Amino acid sequence: MKNLLRAKHFYETIFDIEITVNDFGNFKMGLLPNRHIGGALVQGEKYEPAETGVLLYLNANPDLSKVGDRIAKAGGEVIIPKRLISPEHGYIAIFIDSEGNRLALHSDH
Repeated sequence: MKNLLRAKHFYETIFDIEITVNDFGNFKMGLLPNRHIGGALVQGEKYEPAETGVLLYLNANPDLSKVGDRIAKAGGEVIIPKRLISPEHGYIAIFIDSEGNRLALHSDH
């Protein structure tokens, strides 16, 4: 992550959550609340954004449209808009966040 405060603002905006930032000296970590998505944003020397590699899917239930509609306004880019995987597996969308990471959203509706 290149800019933790920018990423914090991005994820707080798209998920309508509050992220707590902790400074551990050689890296900073923004903790996402477990009741929504869980996880952390990390900024440090060895952490570089990427559009390649593992594609992480974030839970955007009940409807990823609510999250997806906020991405561009928050400084990201939707590269694959909401689409149905199948009635059994729900919907996905793929986006680039404010730091240049490629991620996906998933929801049941």
